[in-house]
Amino acid sequence: MIVVMDSSASRAHVDAVVRRIRDLGCDAHVSVGRSRTVIGVVGDRSRLTPDIFDSLPGVSHTMRVSAPFKFVSREFQPAPSVVTAGSGDAVARFGAGHFGVIAGPCAVESRDQLFRTAERVASAGAVMLRGDAFKPRTSPYSFQGLGERGLELLAQAREEFGLPFVAEVVDPRDVPLVASYADMLRVGTRNMANFPLLSEVGRARKPVQLKRGFTATIDEWLQAAEYIFKEGNHDILLVERGIRTFEQSTRNTLDVSAVPVLHGLSHLPVLVDPSHAGGRRELVLPLAAAAVAAGADGLMVDVHVDPSSAKVDAAQAIVPDEFDDLMEVVSRVRQAVAV
Repeated sequence: MIVVMDSSASRAHVDAVVRRIRDLGCDAHVSVGRSRTVIGVVGDRSRLTPDIFDSLPGVSHTMRVSAPFKFVSREFQPAPSVVTAGSGDAVARFGAGHFGVIAGPCAVESRDQLFRTAERVASAGAVMLRGDAFKPRTSPYSFQGLGERGLELLAQAREEFGLPFVAEVVDPRDVPLVASYADMLRVGTRNMANFPLLSEVGRARKPVQLKRGFTATIDEWLQAAEYIFKEGNHDILLVERGIRTFEQSTRNTLDVSAVPVLHGLSHLPVLVDPSHAGGRRELVLPLAAAAVAAGADGLMVDVHVDPSSAKVDAAQAIVPDEFDDLMEVVSRVRQAVAV
């Protein structure tokens, strides 16, 4: 059961609801968001009815939620969420009809590489820049990113080209540092089940991209999002990036069906990363088109001015001219499937 407080509810109103829940033998989990406070009732709820709480001061309404993921479910919020990142003239929105493409290099390697790429993706219509300063790699000897210097370069590119940016965070201890620079935090596929990290980004007040773990079910993915939401961060984007299957011809298998399935289960916006799904640059455009046709709220694409010199994921990075073509195809597909 979830108790939704009115937007004008005071701390005293919230405390009164929590006391009532505990008096009834249950525990309460309070999630304070930017626009509202919600209280999850934890424990034996079989004897509880909504009217017990609906009459308390400050309560908007009470609802039962049967899904294991409470706050991110459609039962909790039937209307789709809109996630906004950035400020001023550098703002990107996703969800409820707001579509956007995030593009840039997988990793920040130099100022020249980042700025040349950012200039081209901005001119092609990208609404947000991607580029990582911290890279979790399979091999401990591979390029791990530029660290804070990479974040500084991304912040400079934001000012130069008017694009908010998203950057991955891999260590709970680094969340304050990355959040001090980035407009959006990303939890990568290898960290989807890193619950201390999920809780930490949930306490940060920056929107979060949550990539699907490459072996995760949709249910597990949404419960990972619940870790973030329950800490008070309600601005979450789900990113489908392919899952590991028996297939060897692609890096991962893009689960296009996840897009409509998630839209049925959750109010959170859903993006698709065709670059990490296919793992080959010639697959990026057709997979992006399929994602848009399936109803994705946006895309995230790896773009590099010189993939032959890329230190990370060179095989899947497309060049700026190919990104121009992708944006044209995406526009046509969106028009074709518009209702």
